[in-house]
Amino acid sequence: MTELGQLTVPTDGERIGYIDRQLVVPNKPIIPVIEGDGIGRDIMKVARNVVDAAVQTAYNGEKRIVWFDVYAGENAMAKYNEWLPQDTFDAIEYFRVALKGPLTTPVGGGFRSLNVTLRQVLELYACVRPVRYFQGVPAPVTHPEKMDVVIFRENTEDVYAGIEWEQGTPEVK
Repeated sequence: MTELGQLTVPTDGERIGYIDRQLVVPNKPIIPVIEGDGIGRDIMKVARNVVDAAVQTAYNGEKRIVWFDVYAGENAMAKYNEWLPQDTFDAIEYFRVALKGPLTTPVGGGFRSLNVTLRQVLELYACVRPVRYFQGVPAPVTHPEKMDVVIFRENTEDVYAGIEWEQGTPEVK
């Protein structure tokens, strides 16, 4: 695959695969990345550098990520004249993974949250966050080295569902 709608897929990497329900990660996986809006632009430049350095260190230079810019938010509006183009969904679905920076969410209206839309369309029902202690880092608990915690935050119901009905309306009932 060299094109995905208006996107040109990098040719120096490979898609993450599956064999017998197990992920198979090539030495140069192509990872779509949504830069994001506002501070997202700064955060994602640094995030890429941190991830690149971690992969370099972990694999002694034998592996590297091939970043693939896809669009959502202000960048998508400039390129596609829409906030969340189908090309972005197609790329994330095809390559199976993506990195996303913060996206614009209007206060008081305008358009629906792009984050909620991504969660719902891609069925990202949970945010899973393992917690572990790093020796030498101050912690507010007595024995942080004994921590063995995974936080699961539901992503598609309650406040994360993107349902915003006005108080007292029939929809609320």
